[in-house]
Order: sequence, then structure tokens, then C-alpha cells
Amino acid sequence: MPERLDHAWRVFGTGISFLAFGVGGLLLGMLVFPAINLLVRDPVRRRRWARRLVQVSFASHIELMRVLGVLTYEVRGRERLQREGLLILANHPTLIDVVFLVSLLPSADCVVKSALARNPCTRGPVRAAGYVFNDDGAGLVDDCIRAVHNKGNLVIFPEGTRTRRDEPTPLQRGAANIAVRGGLDITPVRLSCEPMTLGKGEKWYRVPARRFHVVVDVQEDIEIAPFLNGAQGEALAARQLTDYLTVYFRGGGLRATT
Repeated sequence: MPERLDHAWRVFGTGISFLAFGVGGLLLGMLVFPAINLLVRDPVRRRRWARRLVQVSFASHIELMRVLGVLTYEVRGRERLQREGLLILANHPTLIDVVFLVSLLPSADCVVKSALARNPCTRGPVRAAGYVFNDDGAGLVDDCIRAVHNKGNLVIFPEGTRTRRDEPTPLQRGAANIAVRGGLDITPVRLSCEPMTLGKGEKWYRVPARRFHVVVDVQEDIEIAPFLNGAQGEALAARQLTDYLTVYFRGGGLRATT
């Protein structure tokens, strides 16, 4: 009986969390960000305020899920995120990965799906924060490089989508192209969730048998110089870096030897 009650409560708590996220996004988009647009004329300051507000909102959401007993979590290497101008690459096991990462970053920028700009619950925050949309075509890489050079902390999931339990998701080459063309070192983040939940194709109400535990492991930077020095051209360097990152995020933890 206690196990059933605990399970029912966590289903309820998960539903409350998703509802709070949606309602919060609506209120921010309809009330808060329009007020900021009126009060703050300078676009740079306005974007900074918006990103800080998104960070606080996401941190509050994570805390809500913890208080409701839905999850527990730990962050390792948090101090490595307290810098500016980072290219942050992470694996993508769960739906709330971006919520965790943005909650830790004072000036987060993200590559997001353009559909989020049309969703009424997310439209306000993603537009106010000035996130990079993934349908920008040829200009996407340049937009990302510019975001990092402007001291933003750019979050990218090289897989492009959440990982399925039954099969690894191949890494797309876009993240490596950004690092290579921009000459940007990479701040890698390994995310894990145990027991697994909120993965690709999984319903929110299919909660695991116990509270899930998320680990956000911010690791030492991967220097881009060895890939640039050892490869003939940007295309080959990006291919080698993608291969390296594929092994790295699957637990290999290799060092660059190109």
C-alpha cells in the first residue's frame, strides 16, 4: 500500500510540475516579458534580464519537482559553468535536460526548435531570451559562433533529440562545425537519469517505480586546438571531432589524439 500511494503521489506531482511549467510560460510571455520590453529600452540589457528570469524560473521549477518528491539531483563541477562565452555540449537523456542546464547558467543561450516559438507556453520566454532557432539554415553556425563570442553560454545537444532507451542516437555534425569554425573549446556535460524516465517517446505519467535521480556532471573543457592542428580542412576536423564526441558521451572519456 505505501508503494502504491507513493507512486500515485509522484504521478500527481509530475502532472502538477508540467502544469506549472506551462502556466508559468504563459504568464511570463503575456505579462512579465511585455513589461520588461516597455521598461528596458536597451536591447542588450533587455535580453540579459530575460535570460536571467528564465534561469530563475527554471531553477524554481527544478526545486518544485524536488519538493514534490518527483526527483532528486546533484550537480558536479558547477563552478565550470560560472564563466562567460562557453560552448556547452551535453547528451540528452530526458525531457528536462535543458531545464537543468539553463537553471545553472547566468547567461544561457540555446539552440531550440522553431516550433517552440509558436507554442503559446514557450513562445514568450524563447523569443525574449533571444535563443537561436535550429531552422536558420546556412546562417545557423555563424549565429551560434556569434552568440559565444558575445559572451553568451550556448547550450547544444549534439544528438539533436532525446536518446531512446533501446538504441543510441548518432551525433549530428552541427555542434562540431560550430566548435571547429569558431575555434571554440567545448565544455562537456554528461547527464544521467536513474531510473530512466521522460525519454524519447515516453509519456509523462509513466513514472518509474521510485523517484528518479539526475546527475549533472560538468567536466573539464575539451580543447579544440588538437583537432584543428591535425586535420586537413574544417570538414575533416568536424568529422573527427564528431567521432570523438560520440565515444566521449557514451562513456569513453577519451583525450584528443588527432
